[in-house]
Amino acid sequence: MTETMFWLITALMMLVSIAIFVLPIYRGKDQDEEASRDELNKAFFRDRMEEIEEEAQEGLIENQGELAVELKQSLLDDIPTQQAVTESKNTVSAMMLAPGVLILVILSYFLYNTFGSYGAVVSWQETTNNLPELSQRLMSESQEPLTDQEMADLTLALRTKLQQTPDDAMGWLLLGRIGMANRDIQTAEGAMAKAYGLSPENSDIKLGYAQSLIFSGDETNVTKARGLLREVIREDHANMQAFSLLAFEAFERGAYDEAIAAWSTMKKLLPENDPRIAMLERSIARANTQMNVGSGQKVSVTVTLDEDVVLPEQGVLIVSVHSADGAPMPIAAKRLPINQFPLTVELTDADSMIPERLMSSLPEVLVKARIDHDGNVMTKDGDWFGETLPFALGGQSQVVINQKY
Repeated sequence: MTETMFWLITALMMLVSIAIFVLPIYRGKDQDEEASRDELNKAFFRDRMEEIEEEAQEGLIENQGELAVELKQSLLDDIPTQQAVTESKNTVSAMMLAPGVLILVILSYFLYNTFGSYGAVVSWQETTNNLPELSQRLMSESQEPLTDQEMADLTLALRTKLQQTPDDAMGWLLLGRIGMANRDIQTAEGAMAKAYGLSPENSDIKLGYAQSLIFSGDETNVTKARGLLREVIREDHANMQAFSLLAFEAFERGAYDEAIAAWSTMKKLLPENDPRIAMLERSIARANTQMNVGSGQKVSVTVTLDEDVVLPEQGVLIVSVHSADGAPMPIAAKRLPINQFPLTVELTDADSMIPERLMSSLPEVLVKARIDHDGNVMTKDGDWFGETLPFALGGQSQVVINQKY
């Protein structure tokens, strides 16, 4: 609805309200005046007729019929003409009703402006109109990233547009990407699934859908994601994003040889001086380290929840290994989706935070587990956590999440 249409509709509603307010009073006044005049005339006529009859019986008057006729004639003469009624009605009613109509109009618009969320509606319409600009900024790497408020505005505008055009596959894809950026996996997966259902042959949609399935943490979804990524690679043998997602998924699954193969293929596709090659070499080295981890080089911990812990709708489990003195800086860490508890997690040198200081260099360690509710490891307020006592590297332990920051 445009702003012009809004004002036209409200003006029409005001006219109807004024009519409802004016007409009963306008008609009621005339009816009351006429009814009062008629009642008085009838009462006067009856009283006078009774007096004439009594006087005739007492012999005081002889022309009773003539007096009755004269009384009836005087009653007819007292009825006002239609023109007089109309003039009285128009003059008096306008003066009486004008203040009431004015108060009705002013009060109605004042109350709507105060309690009717007019500002929110205007803001929503302006945000919807800014959808092209916000979308361009989201997709452009050269412009400043969107703020949290702008991301919320973009989501609102996009949802509004998709209600009007639910068959817009690229719109659903964009909504899914926004969900991924906001770490809202449920929204991302739902939007990507909708986009894929509308355009299953689009490579960008396949990649987006596969990414959302991987981050959902569900084994069935991850298997489906691998199939989608391999379809994209069969169609486009040089699709870097597909290889990157396939390598990431393989590494998380523990299929380090598959991850190394994918990263090695990506190296061959890049120019010699591309800065991304160094990053790929570090990833390959990390996978090789994981493959060559010997016995006694891993930490196994079972994570359980206290009965008072309430899991957030969106969040992750962060399991970190620290030196036995409880230093806050982790030696190794793993980020996992929130699944069914209890669960067992294994950490190795491949999960080390600093390559120069491997987890295997410590004789004893302690493990901390935290439910991160907002996806930001730097913020801890409201997060649930727990930690173990120090134990020997290569051993097993149990951590109960039962404390809150």
